[in-house]
Amino acid sequence: MQKRVISGIQPSGELTLGNYLGALRRWVSMQDHYENYFCIVDLHAITEPQDPQELRRRVRDIAAFYLAAGLDTRRSVIFIQSHIRAHSELGWILNCMTPMGWLERMTQFKDKAAKGGRERISVGVFDYPVLMAADILIYQAHLVPVGDDQRQHVELTRDIAIRFNNRFGETFTIPEAFIGDTGARIMSLADPTQKMSKSTEDPNGTITLLDPPDLVRRKIMRAKTDSGSEACFDPTRPGITNLLEIYSTLTGLSRSQTEDHFAGHGYGDVKRELADLVIAALEPLQREHHRYIDDLAALDHELQSGSDRATAIAERTLRDVQEKVGVR
Repeated sequence: MQKRVISGIQPSGELTLGNYLGALRRWVSMQDHYENYFCIVDLHAITEPQDPQELRRRVRDIAAFYLAAGLDTRRSVIFIQSHIRAHSELGWILNCMTPMGWLERMTQFKDKAAKGGRERISVGVFDYPVLMAADILIYQAHLVPVGDDQRQHVELTRDIAIRFNNRFGETFTIPEAFIGDTGARIMSLADPTQKMSKSTEDPNGTITLLDPPDLVRRKIMRAKTDSGSEACFDPTRPGITNLLEIYSTLTGLSRSQTEDHFAGHGYGDVKRELADLVIAALEPLQREHHRYIDDLAALDHELQSGSDRATAIAERTLRDVQEKVGVR
C-alpha cells in the first residue's frame, strides 16, 4: 500500500516562486510514489481579515496553479479545505484534547502575539495548529511535505494524535514531516534572512508566479547580496546563498555542481543567468494557468470531483472519532 501524503497552501496572497519550488514542484514529483491529497486551506486564511471576493478569487487562482504545475487529478486529489466539513468538526474534537500550553509554545503564535499583542489577534491564530492537525489526521496521512518553518506544527500534530490514541485506542496514523534537501525554504530577495512570503510588505523581495519577465529580471538584478565576490553556499552570506539555492533547485544541480558552474564568475553573472532561468521556468506555468482560469466551469468541476473523493475518506475517519468520544 502506498503511503498517503497531505499538504496544502493558504490563499493569503499571490503564489510565489518559493511556493513553486518549495511545494508545487515537489508535489508533482511525488505523484507516482504516494497517494496524494493536496488542498487549498482557505479556513486558515480567515484567521486574518480577508476580502471575501478576493479570497474566492485566490482560491481558484491557486487551484489553477496546482494544475498548471503538473498535478494530475487522476493521481492526486485536489480540493478546497472548507468544502470538507469534517475538517472543522474534527478540529473541534481535537481542541478538546489539546492543552493550551502546547499551543502557547508555538513559534508562529508567539511571533504574532509579540508583533500585534495577544489581545488583538484572533483565537483562530492561536488555534491554527489544531485545525492543521485535523487537516492531516482526517486523511490518516503518513507524510506531510512542509517547509522547515512548519516542522513544529507537524510535531504538534503527532503529539495530538498520540494523546488521542492513548486515550481512545488506535485511531490516527502518526504522521511525519517530509522536508526536502533543497528548495524547502526560499528566502526574500530583499531580506535573505526572511522567508519569501505571499504576504510580504516588500514586493521587491518576492517573485510571484504571475510576474512578467521584465519585472522578474528587475527584482533578481536588485536582489540583496553580501560582501565578497565568490559565488558559493555560505550561511554567513545569506544573499548569494539564496540565489544559488534557487538556481540549484530549478536546475537540479547539487550545491557543489552549482558552485563549480559559477566558479570564477561574479554576482552579476549569477543574477543574469538566474533571471533567464526563472523567466523560462515561469513562462509555461503562466500559460497553463491562464488556460485554466479562462475555463472556470471546468476548474470548478475538477475541484468538486476532488472534494467528493476527499469527503469519502474524511467522513470515515470522523465517524470513527465521533463514536470513540461518544458523540455518535
